[in-house]
Amino acid sequence: MIEQLFGSKTRVKLLQLFYSNPNRSFYVREITRKIDEQINSVRRELSNLLNIGIITSDNTNNKLYYEVNQKFEYFTPLQQIFGGAKIKTPKMKAEDETEETTTGLKAVGHIDLAVYTGQFTRDDTAGVDILIIGDVNLNALQKYVDELEASENKSLRYAVMNLDDFKYRLQIRDRFAQAILKAKKQVLVDEHGLLSDNEKQASEETAEKVKE
Repeated sequence: MIEQLFGSKTRVKLLQLFYSNPNRSFYVREITRKIDEQINSVRRELSNLLNIGIITSDNTNNKLYYEVNQKFEYFTPLQQIFGGAKIKTPKMKAEDETEETTTGLKAVGHIDLAVYTGQFTRDDTAGVDILIIGDVNLNALQKYVDELEASENKSLRYAVMNLDDFKYRLQIRDRFAQAILKAKKQVLVDEHGLLSDNEKQASEETAEKVKE
């Protein structure tokens, strides 16, 4: 049904990948590995999505990266369809990558905040690729990172701290905490609205300064 509505199973898989991972950037071979489709089919559908305006592309270090266009006029309804729904298609390796990731994090411990940035979003503002806030088992976290490195085929930097420490860093406007707020990121878990509340406050303060 979904495939018939949106044209092809490859297009459906691409839409699910992009809308389940806002702010994430992917290059072609990474995409083909994640959705398990032929590269020619992926290239063709990427071109279609680019022409429509659903995704954008950017060249970094001689690699062409693609990500969802959050300014696209139908971004919100499409994200409602593809961002959280499990769409079953043949040979799909991961029906919902974000859900699979958060499920894996549960084995690490109690997670208050989990963020992908750095290599995932091509923004090294924070100097890390993964931030984990919570009460975690460090051995289990290392295993999670090792498995993620294997699946992503890249070496990843991560930072971990407890909730009180991170709240304190936000309160005193610690450099690292501020870098996390400013960085382009994919938020996997934010139980207490730590980022959304502080980003909203920072936006309001900026607006007040402009008025002055």
